[in-house]
Amino acid sequence: MAEYLLIESRDPFESNDVGYYYELARGLVDAGNHVTLFLVQNAVLAARPSAQAPQLRALVGTGIKILAEDFALKERGITKLATVSRSRQSRSWSTIWKPGTRPSGTRRRTCPKRPSP
Repeated sequence: MAEYLLIESRDPFESNDVGYYYELARGLVDAGNHVTLFLVQNAVLAARPSAQAPQLRALVGTGIKILAEDFALKERGITKLATVSRSRQSRSWSTIWKPGTRPSGTRRRTCPKRPSP
């Protein structure tokens, strides 16, 4: 049994790819793995009580630990959450990043190539 940390940053109301990530989380937990879904940046919009986010709500009760990053919530004026837990990013890394955890994010950062002299 492996542990997975899935980090989602995209707004589910603007990107259809977010649904794929939720399905991935569900598939991993159905296969017997421990999964944490960490919502950051615009992904926290789905955690609002008024949000029409049935795909995220369908993950509740499946064994997936769903966290919303506190700074992103404050930045967007979200004070109440539906079905997810609030987590400070600095604390989150130390509590959810354990040896053997396999990370997966929606955005890969690369350094631009330097021009040749």
